[in-house]
Order: sequence, then structure tokens, then C-alpha cells
Amino acid sequence: MKLKKIISFDGTVECVTGIAIKGAGNDMGIGGADSEVIKNPLTNEPYLPGSSLKGKMRSQLEHKYGAKKIQRDRATRAVSYVVSEDQPCGCGKKDCLTCTVFGAHFNTTAESSPTRIIVRDCTMTEDFRKQIQALPFERGSYLEVKGENIIDRKQGLAKSPRFMERVPAGATFELHIKLQIFEGDDEQKLRDYVEEGLRLVESSYLGGSGTRGYGQVKFHYDVTEDVL
Repeated sequence: MKLKKIISFDGTVECVTGIAIKGAGNDMGIGGADSEVIKNPLTNEPYLPGSSLKGKMRSQLEHKYGAKKIQRDRATRAVSYVVSEDQPCGCGKKDCLTCTVFGAHFNTTAESSPTRIIVRDCTMTEDFRKQIQALPFERGSYLEVKGENIIDRKQGLAKSPRFMERVPAGATFELHIKLQIFEGDDEQKLRDYVEEGLRLVESSYLGGSGTRGYGQVKFHYDVTEDVL
């Protein structure tokens, strides 16, 4: 299979509301937040992992179109495809847009291979970096800490306070997505599927606590083609 074209989606991710994608090893220090966002360990700057964006695009598309997994009869070894309620699509069929674009889950012999999409980590834009650096020193942070609690409905009291670190609303990150087009691919279908995935993320949320208002994003991008 010959690679014939790469379609690039380049632009920005705008945080319409605060966003929280947790990092590993969130140990709470004295006076610190209960939950910290993922950061570059060298610069301490937050970023949006490409894996988070890719996974959210995929899950939203699968919510809309469904997912299937391979099932083999133990006696005959005959293969069938059944609806998957708990795993990403792994059918690996050539006509499955999900498996073609995002890869077939746990299917190393998929007809749909190779995976077509590459989603880069989204680093802070220079404009956002300059905006924060221009603030007074005591306010010059890339992050905010949002206090939350649980309401005791009988007593009408707030209990169990917790403090969540978030990237603030208005932050912007670079967006870079590559879509590989191979000979025999329906280019327009693949491109439309990627753009639909981005629209579905806009209609949902990115990161955690989306049902509590976190993670609303807006994508601004241009599409270019590089014929090989």
C-alpha cells in the first residue's frame, strides 16, 4: 500500500471554559491542589495530550456510529462481528471508518491497517504565553485552582471541599493533526470523518468533569495537502 498524500489540520484549540486533563502521580502537597493538570516537566507549562484528543474524537464517533469487536466460535473458529459496548471498535474491516482512521483496537491483522491519523500533543500558543507573561507577577500563572464541594442536602451545608487545577478559559493551544491517505482510500470520506470528530468534541468536552462545565473547546484550523 503506497502513501500518496498527507492532509494537515493546523490551527488552535481554544478553551471556552476551564479544562482539566490530569497528569500522572498527582500527589497533593501541603497547600496544593487535590488534582493537578498534566504539564511539561521541563517548562512546567500545561499541554493537551494528543492521545486525549484522539481518544475523545474516537469515542464520540463511536457513540454516534457504534463499535464492533471480533468474536470467534470456540468450536469452528468462525469469525463474526458483534456490537461492542465496553471497548473501542476492533473489527478491522476495510469499510470501517473508525478502524481505518484511528486503528483497530487489539486487532493486529486488521484489513484497515495502517492507522491513518496522527494527533500531536497540543502545546501552548505563543500568544497565550505572552498574554500570561504580561500579567502582574502575582497573577502570572498559566493555571487556576477551582474550589468545589459536595452539598449536604439535609443540612444545606457544603462538605468535602476539594481544589481542582485547571487551564483557564481563554487559553489557546496549537493544533496539529495529520491524515495519511493511501492508494485506494476514499479521501473525502476520511477527511469528513476527522472533521466530524472535531465537531463532536466541540459539542461535548475534552478532559475531565465535563458534565460540571469543564472542557468546552473550539477548534480553529486550516486544511492543507501535501502530495507525495
